[in-house]
Parts: sequence; C-alpha cells; structure tokens
Amino acid sequence: MTPVPAKEVTTEARGRPRTDRAVITAWSAVSPYGLGRAAYAEGIAARRPTAAVPDPAAWQTPDAAACLVPGFDIRQILGRAGTRTMDRAMGLAVTAVRELFEEAEADEHPVTRGTGTALVLGTTLGSAASQQNFSRASFVGDKPYDVPAQLMPNTLMNSPAGASAIRFGLKGPNTTLAGGRPAALLALAYARRLLAAGRAERALVGAVEEYSGARSWLERHSRGADEEQGAPLGEGCAMLLLEPADTLPEDRPALAELLAIDVRVDVTGDLPGTLRESVRHALAESGVTPDEVWAAAGGGLTGAAGEAERALLTEVFGQQAAGRAVCHELIGDTASAQAAFQLAAVLVAASADPASAGRAAVVTSVDREGLVACGVLRLLGGAR
Repeated sequence: MTPVPAKEVTTEARGRPRTDRAVITAWSAVSPYGLGRAAYAEGIAARRPTAAVPDPAAWQTPDAAACLVPGFDIRQILGRAGTRTMDRAMGLAVTAVRELFEEAEADEHPVTRGTGTALVLGTTLGSAASQQNFSRASFVGDKPYDVPAQLMPNTLMNSPAGASAIRFGLKGPNTTLAGGRPAALLALAYARRLLAAGRAERALVGAVEEYSGARSWLERHSRGADEEQGAPLGEGCAMLLLEPADTLPEDRPALAELLAIDVRVDVTGDLPGTLRESVRHALAESGVTPDEVWAAAGGGLTGAAGEAERALLTEVFGQQAAGRAVCHELIGDTASAQAAFQLAAVLVAASADPASAGRAAVVTSVDREGLVACGVLRLLGGAR
C-alpha cells in the first residue's frame, strides 16, 4: 500500500498557526476536597487534610486511611445516560472535564470544542480495579470467555480519555500517556508539541487516578524496601487548558506560560543525580535562574528518591519556595495525578499572592521506576 503523504494527513491542521509559546488559561479538579476549582483552591489554601477511614465493606482494603473524593457517585453526578458501565477512573476524568467547561462558561470565557480541541490524559495503567475484575472473571467463570463483555473497554488505559472526548464532543487528537507519577508533565509536553505543530488549537491536559482495593494492593507490593507509606492513598483528576499564546482571544486571561519541560530516565542507578541534571537543563532551557523561582513543588515520593528530591529543591530554591505549594500531604498520594495536582496547587498559591506575577515556578516529579520530569512555568497573574 502506498503511504499517504504527511501533508495529506494534516488536512484539518492546515492553516493553523505554529507556535512555541503555550499558556495555561484555565484549570479545574475533582479532588478529595470535592468537585471543581473552588473546592480544591479553598482546601489547599486552608491546608485542610482530607484523610479518613475508608469503609471496609465498600473498599475491601487494609488501609487505615485514604483520601477519597467525597460522595462520588457517578450516576448521581453525571446522570444515568451513558454511565451504566463507567468505572471510577472514567467517572473522575469525565467529571473533571465537565467542571472545567462549566467553570469557563461561568467566568464568561467559554472553551470551544470540536476538531480544534485535543485531550491529553496521563495515567499509570488506567483502572487497576477494572483490569483485575475482568481478569478474575475469566478464571472464576465456567469458561474462560465467561466475562462481562460490556466492561471490556474499561480495561483499556485510554477509556477515560475516550469517554471524555465522546461525551463533550472533543474531536481533536485524543491521547493517553502512561507515565506514572510524572504523567501530567509528560502530557503537558505532548500537548505543547501538538500546539507547536498546528495539530490542535487548544488542549485539555491532565491526569487521573482512582482509589481501589486493586490499587492499594499494587502500591503495597511495589513499594521499595527503603520506602514507607507517607501520605495515605488519594484519588482524583486535575485538568488544565493549554492554549497558544499567539492566538489567545483578547478577553481570555493567562495564568502561566509553559517555558520548559525536561523528561529523562535514570539509567545509571543515580536517581538524585538524574533529577539534578533534569532541573539544571530545564532552567537553562527556560532562561530562568534559581533566584527567579517563586515556588518549587516536589512530588512527595517517600524513600531515598523522595528525600533527595526535597533536599534538592530546598538547596537550589530555598526553604520558602520549596514550601509554597505542597499538596500531597493534604490530598494523599494521588500517584499518576500527583503532578497535575502540584500544578494546580502552584496556581492556587500564585492567585493568592500578587508578588508571584512575573516570577517562575518549578514542578518536579520522580517515579520509583526511574522516570524523572521537571517543568518550569512563568506565572502571569491573569495577564495576557
């Protein structure tokens, strides 16, 4: 078969301006504080912890505490239409996208949908509970194929992104990135490339993580020998709206400009050294010096890697910057959604301090498997 020329593949993208400048113009979250941007902002600003004892009958986990989205019943929140087979990860993602759209309309800055809007979602493996339950059915049924076929799509890690796009008419690129704890930073880098190449006019970018017995079991047995469970397991989904600065509508404020994202894998067995190099490279690419950094948010991983991350941020940027946007101690270990919640926490803290405008923020994330990412933002304080 004759390959299709690249210029024919990008028919819909033809005519869209190419830009290397991308700005965050809106965000929302479904978190242990509740639904929406205001609930997350209020909880983070008040530094209110969310840990509670999970109902053993409902969750079947040995966890003494967990940070759950309160009262999250998918059919009550999203309605009965199209939600019968939704799992928790899918429901969290769809709700977060809905909240972003509704809040943008309430702010009188509605977000256009259709072919120009992409969705990039970070995850670890999708819904661990759906995958475990579907696999278990093939063993306990009379035949290996005696499985709930209607639930098979939930076993795919891209089902939350697909369901969100279908429900809200997002016909641009639809991508799921399995990146562990740094997944949201990987998603931001991917979305920025989509905008730079003219493949999309705007992108919803975020990450999702659900709480379940399956995830609790996996977390318990994948933790390193030097790691202890710090914060309880948490869940949720945070979404950001990324748009090209060059084509930003006149009436839409910009919250932060994405200056640089550096992603690398530790192949030498020196995770702290890899993170240090990642931070150094991201700062050099963005042209930001350490004294310009107003906030430096780490991912909160426990063990030697997490301690090294906290020590590095404090050493390079100072104790005050390193303590300005902490969220994992409050909302729990949200795994693949952690970096997305870190970014949202930075925006919450910046909105409360006019002195942050024009300064930079650094967000780092380290995964125990060796993946490291560092993002640098310029905080704009709502300016265009």
